[in-house]
Amino acid sequence: MSLIDELAQLEGEARALIEGADTADKIEAARVALLGRKGSLTNAMRMMGKISPEERPAVGKRANELRRMIETMLEQSASSVRAQAMESLMATEAVDVTLPGVRPALGHQHLISAIIEEMEDVFCGMGYTVEPGRQVETTYYNFTALNAPEDHPSRSARDTFYVVDNAAGTAEHAEKHARGESDILLRTQTSGQQVHALERGELPIYMISPGTVYRPDTPDACHLPQFNQVEGLVVDEGITFGDLKGTLDTFIRAMFGQDRKTRYRPHFFPFTEPSCEVDVSCNVCHGEGCSFCKHTGWIEILGCGMVDPNVLEMSGVDSERYTGFAFGIGVERVAALRYDLPDLRALMTGDMRFLAQF
Repeated sequence: MSLIDELAQLEGEARALIEGADTADKIEAARVALLGRKGSLTNAMRMMGKISPEERPAVGKRANELRRMIETMLEQSASSVRAQAMESLMATEAVDVTLPGVRPALGHQHLISAIIEEMEDVFCGMGYTVEPGRQVETTYYNFTALNAPEDHPSRSARDTFYVVDNAAGTAEHAEKHARGESDILLRTQTSGQQVHALERGELPIYMISPGTVYRPDTPDACHLPQFNQVEGLVVDEGITFGDLKGTLDTFIRAMFGQDRKTRYRPHFFPFTEPSCEVDVSCNVCHGEGCSFCKHTGWIEILGCGMVDPNVLEMSGVDSERYTGFAFGIGVERVAALRYDLPDLRALMTGDMRFLAQF
């Protein structure tokens, strides 16, 4: 039998084999039997070298036609099998579109974001504006313009995250950074926004500036290396300490209610004089003393005071005509007092079992 006759016979066998393949496995078996390394057509093609040169063109053409026919039939059979499988799946696993679906869980604001917005609402109700601050500051705005001397402990690299200025790239700058004297830092307080507001010279000023601050503190129940503050600044003619106390008392009553006690303790801040810290009675232990309040019964939530005349003068404001007060409120501590949180670290873990409660 000539090779042409063998190819004709192979065509009939191939048609019968493929037409009888009604599953994906049988189609794959047919492909291997016909076109695989040891397949019928592959073996026939190996015989090309044994026929005369005159017959090779006709035999080669016939073999290529047969290969294309087999490949086309295999693809058509595979498509048919896939379509049948889909129809069968739809018939046996039909979906009742009238059944109620599963609603995706909706997210909500983080507790800290919600507290900041509530604090903004309280102060905006008293006529304050909200100004965003800068998280990366210079030592001038974070320390110098706030009346902090060069040897103030807060300027130390142990108390401040300094940032290397790659643009400088000098040995002198590297030495300053090693000593904690870099000009660029992650702000340790939102108080620097006071200076930016004063330098604009748009008086009077009644503003708050919420934002994140950074300090290299070891995390514990009431300290975090990254936390949030709301800075406040008022500068106008005739501002007194009575205005400061009245403002903060209004804020505390709005946030905590009438049952929470407060106390004002004398303190020192370079940019205010006189200065004080404001404490709120601990709601975890109701003033009895616990680990959260360090067994004192009180939680410090803010520092405040009358703006130091030096700060006003350095920013170009006439301290003989204008006076003012400033305050900085710890947002996480406000949240802890509002919701009886014994450990601030729970706010940073991202545990949805905890956050979903608020």
